[in-house]
Amino acid sequence: MCQDWRTLTFLHWRYPPQTVQELLPAGLEVETFDGDAWVGLIPFLMDRVRAPRLPSLPWLSRFPETNVRTYVRGPDGRTGIWFFSLDAARLPAVLSGRLGYGLPYQWSAMSVRGAGGAIAYHSRRRWPGPPGAHCDAQIELGDPFPQGELGPLDHFLTARFRLYSVFADRLVAADAEHPPWPLRHAWLGHLRHNLIEVAGLPTPRGRPLMHASDGVRVRIGMWRPVRAAAQPAVEQG
Repeated sequence: MCQDWRTLTFLHWRYPPQTVQELLPAGLEVETFDGDAWVGLIPFLMDRVRAPRLPSLPWLSRFPETNVRTYVRGPDGRTGIWFFSLDAARLPAVLSGRLGYGLPYQWSAMSVRGAGGAIAYHSRRRWPGPPGAHCDAQIELGDPFPQGELGPLDHFLTARFRLYSVFADRLVAADAEHPPWPLRHAWLGHLRHNLIEVAGLPTPRGRPLMHASDGVRVRIGMWRPVRAAAQPAVEQG
């Protein structure tokens, strides 16, 4: 699939690795940075969703989305994203994601509005639930990050090019191709949400580490079964 991810904000909190590991399927290991797992709340606008070489449909192909995710290492040794939930405003996209890709999509009433250097995100879950799970955020946008200001943690949290899922009882992965994120500073105006808690995680502590982006154009490949990395042969004496 081809799609554009626009008007995006990354909000991340530290978590104990074992707390996150307990929610992962067999075969995935939580990936840490400085000894901590990280959980992200990422609201954005999905745009121009389409199959390759086909046009996008104005209403169906443009909608808000918010995902709750963490970072993992698969049995093949590669790293990527595991989604705890993905709220989206288009029911056909939700059904396609759940039935065709095994992703935990949720149908929600949502909006993304930007004006005067700020973005407002709204989400309230409809189906399958729990109904009323919500996220309301006001984000104040700052200047772009100079390239030299971004460090290893910034790249760890944002430069992700692989998605994991469980489909038909098998661990699968798909690769995502896109240019580097054009990241900018961001600050919280306000944040009221419970999407992380309803995913089964404790309430995050403290203020999140934040990045914003105007967006990138993305191409996501087909799911493929994930196989364990080959073990080196052991010589017999």
